[in-house]
Amino acid sequence: MTEKPVELRERARRDIDEAVDHYLTDAGTSIALAFIDALEEAFRRIGQHPASGSPRYAQELSLPGLRSRILSGFPYLVFYVEREADIDVWRVLHTARDVPVWLREPPND
Repeated sequence: MTEKPVELRERARRDIDEAVDHYLTDAGTSIALAFIDALEEAFRRIGQHPASGSPRYAQELSLPGLRSRILSGFPYLVFYVEREADIDVWRVLHTARDVPVWLREPPND
């Protein structure tokens, strides 16, 4: 099995930076590092098994190919689309957010 590289859009990078800043400020370094570890594990699994993510929001938003995967131990979802050569990560969103609204934001990248 060939693992596909995971490529993050600029907005996904900002989502991650905001989450890490939140954990550093409110929970401390060890929790922020655990969040990063969970994110890296999710990216590894997505790269290995892209079709294993949930297509729920793809149906709600009429975005064919959009999938999501929850981070282990954290209330965040990674939204991505499998492309021929890689995995395109669109957003990393907290589950308490109105996900369809946040995903409809016009892309800046």
